[in-house]
Amino acid sequence: MAYRNVALVGASGNIGKIILEELVADGSFNITVISRKDSSATFPARVTVYKSDFSDRDLEAAFKGQDAVISALGNAGFGEQKKVVDAAISAGVKRFLPSEFSASSQDAGVLQLLPLFAPKAEFIEYLKAKQSANFSWTGIATSLLFDWGLANGFLEFDLANKTATIWDGGNKKFTLTNEQDLGAATAAVLKKPEETANKYLFISSVETTQNEILAALEEITGAKWTVNNTTTKEQVDAANQKLGAGDFNGALALVRATSFGDIPGLKSNYTKDEVLANNLLGLKPATVTDTVKRVAA
Repeated sequence: MAYRNVALVGASGNIGKIILEELVADGSFNITVISRKDSSATFPARVTVYKSDFSDRDLEAAFKGQDAVISALGNAGFGEQKKVVDAAISAGVKRFLPSEFSASSQDAGVLQLLPLFAPKAEFIEYLKAKQSANFSWTGIATSLLFDWGLANGFLEFDLANKTATIWDGGNKKFTLTNEQDLGAATAAVLKKPEETANKYLFISSVETTQNEILAALEEITGAKWTVNNTTTKEQVDAANQKLGAGDFNGALALVRATSFGDIPGLKSNYTKDEVLANNLLGLKPATVTDTVKRVAA
């Protein structure tokens, strides 16, 4: 039976907003957002907002009557997920979706690049230890977000100035996921609890390369773009230097490296390196051109 009563933690963050928008648009769920008492974030009228002090007792009260809890906590909140899931289990929650929704924490190559993902990997093991006849979990790995990262420049394709930063020649293949597919996959997990129980799922919208994205951008904008060539080594070395100096912006380049990086053993092409759950979750394939057109418009 599908889960209908759903609590979302971290709903005001980048990923949380995407998930909330899709769950609201779906219309099948009774959604409760767990918001910190001092938060000024606002949410759609159809959503119930529970202001919490994030104590164990208050979280348990917040989760009473919920079928599922989704964590969209950012890196600063990764360490809080054990407290959140313990409260969920005590409240009788049946399903927990951890804050994955990015590069796979189950990939040793990702963990080598991004030690800050280590708590995510440890938390999956914690969930495995907690699973029972009454409690299950589902992780969703999306790799980087395509339309989101294209629109805001995270993928380093600058639409305004028509410049692109291309790694290692730009021909490496990887998968990316669009925002709507991330949200739709989350909704599908809640609608297919038996098929998705205690599984780590991989999804994607497109299999592509940096050069393919660049070609689509040049065609759609009708302009030749300026290319700044770089290498994985240059990007990773500079990122680690920034992190060593206390500049967290270095982590952003390392996140990009989980897709763009030419790193032995890194599983960034989910189409080839993993078993995609797209069919299980009812995700329809997208194209690079259609995505670029939509974002550029």
